[in-house]
Amino acid sequence: MALCGIGFTPTSKRVEVWYLRGNSVTKLPGRSSMCRQPKIVNYFRGNSMRVICLSSVGNAQSASIDSLEEESGHVIRFKKSDFKMIDRASVGLGGRTDEVIFEAIVKDPNSHLYNTRVVLRQLISVQAQRRGKRAIEVLKRLAHRKLLYHYYSMQVHGYISSPSDAQNSFVLVHGYHGSFSLRHWLQQSNWLPTLEATLALDEESVKKVGDDSVGGPAVSRQLRITRILMRDLLIGVNYLHSHGLAHTELRLENVHISPVDRHIKVGILGNASDFYEDGANSRKADNSLDRRKMMIAFDISSHMLQRCVGFIMAKMVLRELMDPVIFMRFKSFLNKGNDPSCLREFLLSILSRNSPQGNIGLQMLDRNWGAGWNLLSLLLATKPSKRISCLDALRHPFLCGPRWRVAPSMNGILWGLGSTTVRIAEEYIYHQPQRNRLAYFIELMEMLNPHSRPRSWLELLPGKWRLLYCTGRHIGLTLRQPPARVLIGAVNLTVSRPTKPNANLAFESDIGFTVIIGQEWPHNKNGMTGKMNVNTSFRVTSGRRLYLKEVGKFSFGQSSNMDSLAQKLSGKKWRKVVPFKEFPSSLPVARLVSGDIELTMSLGDQLNQNIVTLENIVQEIRTQVPTEIFDLSKLVCGTYVDSRLLVLRGVSGSALLFTRSLCG
Repeated sequence: MALCGIGFTPTSKRVEVWYLRGNSVTKLPGRSSMCRQPKIVNYFRGNSMRVICLSSVGNAQSASIDSLEEESGHVIRFKKSDFKMIDRASVGLGGRTDEVIFEAIVKDPNSHLYNTRVVLRQLISVQAQRRGKRAIEVLKRLAHRKLLYHYYSMQVHGYISSPSDAQNSFVLVHGYHGSFSLRHWLQQSNWLPTLEATLALDEESVKKVGDDSVGGPAVSRQLRITRILMRDLLIGVNYLHSHGLAHTELRLENVHISPVDRHIKVGILGNASDFYEDGANSRKADNSLDRRKMMIAFDISSHMLQRCVGFIMAKMVLRELMDPVIFMRFKSFLNKGNDPSCLREFLLSILSRNSPQGNIGLQMLDRNWGAGWNLLSLLLATKPSKRISCLDALRHPFLCGPRWRVAPSMNGILWGLGSTTVRIAEEYIYHQPQRNRLAYFIELMEMLNPHSRPRSWLELLPGKWRLLYCTGRHIGLTLRQPPARVLIGAVNLTVSRPTKPNANLAFESDIGFTVIIGQEWPHNKNGMTGKMNVNTSFRVTSGRRLYLKEVGKFSFGQSSNMDSLAQKLSGKKWRKVVPFKEFPSSLPVARLVSGDIELTMSLGDQLNQNIVTLENIVQEIRTQVPTEIFDLSKLVCGTYVDSRLLVLRGVSGSALLFTRSLCG
């Protein structure tokens, strides 16, 4: 009897029909030929596929599966007569080009799988057969914890054996968990309501992720679904890691959602790596940590391959990453060694924000003090030592609903303070309440600065930083007649690492601006672009910032902010976090000692001969830009630095907040 199965050809744009008999493969003529009896239903028009007709279901080679005969009661040896073949196969079950997928129903009344729908995965190549046999070996290892295995892994039941096996294939029998992979779910236009209906969300089910309601705005609904799926996925991956196994092939195509038990199923463990191959005696204290880091490196993050939990979370939250072009830019950013903590700064210029409700993915990641960006950066961390484990990820605030009280770490508090400060600065509403709040958050960050030594500053300071906010005086174009109409663009500070040891750091401020020609402001604000560069060198030494009290007030000119800060830090809420018991009189900072300054400005040819206009332009730039940017020698110390944010203080006491600017 001829059977029909499907296999994917990702690069092919047409449907091909193949006929296999024995060891020969023959391509049938014509582009639209189909198998005579079975029907193939393509649920997704954009997917190309090929149809393969087999003269018989291939069986495992008798010589190569002798080791599998040593049954432990969990691996079943089937016969092809045990199945009733279904005349269609779901596209969402497909995987590789060397696999053919069939769907069938077990018709053996003596089997505990009687009337159960299963998937027959025909493995043709040698590598594919090796994956199938490896999946059976993993099944034997995990079978003693069968409940968790069934909840979070695709169930492998056994393989097909027949006296007349074809000697060229291996047929794996595993569970059927719906026709869609997670990739196919996310490709649907109405994926959110459909997935909510599949998971049958109610108030009892959402309590499992710490939520207390269903429905609501689209942002809340998508965040709830993301928490449910990500927690299930992390539990399944942690289950494998606890047994010394790393999946190594985690991607959207290998993740399915079962409509029966409503759990995430990680794909077949055909390429699972065993980090305890030497047996239980090898689990020593000196090796366990290194092996755990290796497992995390395989499954949590792998920048060169599309196989990690971090990529899955990124695609679930940011739908734009389903576009291959945008995803390639995303991977290129990571492959260049850029710090994932700067992903927000990089993605803001790429992701669409044109919808009336804004970008839902950005809103999800920005919620709860930017907790989503923090988890994503930990999942995609470049260094294995900085990657988060599955258990720690399950305790992360982004994956815990409002009903669960999560005690944040010091790093989480600093991340939240920085993210909130950036969000307020991006709103460009600088009334007194906003200015007071920004100054308050910056002071908190400075108090909790984890990198106060000059050596840490020499490591973190080099790079390009974009000016976000200055706590000093703001002078714009409102209600005044400027001598020259100048619009300030991006203001960047570039710090270069010295080539020689013990040399000074090179600082360069880059001020982009546009000069409006004429007496009136044009509607489109077009004009002549220009650039001003200020260069100098700095020597970084250790120093201290003094908080001197004078008649109950602080000497830095922001008495109300400092008084409220001291009062806040002495309360119960901050006692467990702040590393000191009372408000200090000074804090360690990185002291900046400047050298000579060089200033250059470039403009269009039309203004090169007009000296008065040039002087007016320089004066206007100096008026609008913070003094410390125009004259770098007025920068006296650095008070906060990490992988994404920088705070520098000037002689006037004003703080300049920068964010690291990276290009992909």
